[in-house]
Amino acid sequence: MNRARRMWKALEPFHAITYFAPETRQATDALGLKGGWMSYFGCRAAPLGAVGPEFVAAVFYNFHPAMVARSIPDAWTYAPPEQLLAARLTAVDHAVRRLFPDARFDRAAELARRAAELAPVAGRPLAAANASLEWPTDPALVLWQATTILRESRGDGHVAALVAAGLSPCQALVTISAAGGPGKDVFQLNRRWSDEEWSSASDDLRARGLLDAAGALTADGRALRQQVEDTTDALADQGWRALGDEAAAELYDLVYPLSAVLMADGLIPADNPMAMRWD
Repeated sequence: MNRARRMWKALEPFHAITYFAPETRQATDALGLKGGWMSYFGCRAAPLGAVGPEFVAAVFYNFHPAMVARSIPDAWTYAPPEQLLAARLTAVDHAVRRLFPDARFDRAAELARRAAELAPVAGRPLAAANASLEWPTDPALVLWQATTILRESRGDGHVAALVAAGLSPCQALVTISAAGGPGKDVFQLNRRWSDEEWSSASDDLRARGLLDAAGALTADGRALRQQVEDTTDALADQGWRALGDEAAAELYDLVYPLSAVLMADGLIPADNPMAMRWD
């Protein structure tokens, strides 16, 4: 596993506290938002401002546009983006204190912020939007905000790699599932592509010689999927290379145990739509 992928594995679960800890849903319910997906789309899109569903679907990439449109722009009628930004930060604060009551985050926060400030944001709208926010003062929240910038920088690069590979949003899910990622049922539940849309995406992949009749990746399909992952890692490694081997290794050693707790305790499901596997 290369450095960029190791760092993603170490940092992603800590960022994902915002999606899976009940404190976030409690905070957005209190503001009047309707349901977990409106909470998700509203909080994650809030750094972009009160944008429309087409913009959110474009930058999030693999969600069905109709799924996004059920939450955006309605979320902004209950709470403007700046209020959701405050709500998500407060929710993470409460969640981290509950999950890690005795942890000290000072050094991890220092290193993670340095890494986030070096992470590439050009051509990466979600990373740039989060990087434009003011930094909190509490070390635990600095660490969370830094992991958010880092994961969105990587994610924006991943979208660029998918686009360059000619994989549509649904095809991206079909191919990662065929490559051993989460199953179709997980993606359909969490991204809402219909059976017909999944089949149509698969048919196009077969016509391109990327899937076989049984729905498995062909040699060309495996090569293309590996190209996407390699490009994603190479783009993400720009920031880690700037940070340096020693600091990156220290940050990994500080955050990996925290993420291991989150995965072991089941806060983040083992079969999750982020394709985050833990062993």
